[in-house]
Amino acid sequence: MKILLVEDDQRAAATLERSLREQGFSVEVALDGAKGLELGKSSTFDCLILDVMLPGMDGFSLLWELRAAGVDTPVMFLTARDSLPDKVRGLELGGGDYLVKPFAFSELLLRINNLLARGSAAGPKTWVIGDLTVNPFQRKVYRGGDRIELSAQEYSLLELLIRNAGHIVTRTRIAEELWELSYQGDPNLVDAAVRRLRKKVDDPYPRKIIETRRGVGYLVEAGHD
Repeated sequence: MKILLVEDDQRAAATLERSLREQGFSVEVALDGAKGLELGKSSTFDCLILDVMLPGMDGFSLLWELRAAGVDTPVMFLTARDSLPDKVRGLELGGGDYLVKPFAFSELLLRINNLLARGSAAGPKTWVIGDLTVNPFQRKVYRGGDRIELSAQEYSLLELLIRNAGHIVTRTRIAEELWELSYQGDPNLVDAAVRRLRKKVDDPYPRKIIETRRGVGYLVEAGHD
């Protein structure tokens, strides 16, 4: 198994490289985002380990560039920032896991093996549900061939629902992931956001994509016709 490690801390990079090699992995190291992008595009790896805070190009931008170039290698983010928006952003970009520093190497190894077992975490180049098409890299949305203009918040809500197609997304989760708020039972904030989204992606069309599960949350059915 071949791993690309992108980490700007030379001491940390050397320690991780040595530990991974001791576990039988082949490892290449890049100390900045630009080099990581170059290697990620030009070589075949089984897993990418990306630090978020990198000089020149951060880990999120690096992953976006790789996914846009068609590289679908599974990705593990390493970061000192333990905030929900950062975690959500990394996962939305196609990251498979997110580990906060400091961490035990045994935990990193377990997560890498789980990531490798799951295979590619990039997801589809586009999502298609019925006549709704979403391009996650360009953040463009189409319905029945019509381009739909969404605000950043509306797009994030739609992508959250689509990434969880076939599963109910609770109001609690929507509030926490979109606003980093502690949900306290008042549905107005979440329901108003869903109404705004529906006005654009559902109301003008005969078939509805977003379903309500009363008292719980919202659902987009996988493979909706």
